[in-house]
Amino acid sequence: MTTLHTVNKSPFSSNSFDDCLGLAKSGSTVLLFEDGVYAATTGTTSAEAITNADGVTFAVLGPDAKARGVEGRIADGIKVVDYDGFVDLVAEHDKVHAWL
Repeated sequence: MTTLHTVNKSPFSSNSFDDCLGLAKSGSTVLLFEDGVYAATTGTTSAEAITNADGVTFAVLGPDAKARGVEGRIADGIKVVDYDGFVDLVAEHDKVHAWL
């Protein structure tokens, strides 16, 4: 059973991202949106944790990254999706877990 994990809080103000990484299993996808996109920016410990996450794929909502001025600083290996891509991710997974 595959899970889409959604994280909308900045890793600099909440533990949601770290908690998500601790429970995300191989085959899962983590979608970062709203302030969660800050976890995907290069040069952060969060981006390093993403690189080291084995078997978990990561995506960022592009319009949210653009709105926060970080669209050019997304770490390698993280897929940037639009709203249609968000919907596709939801449809591709068996369940969605929102980390608040």
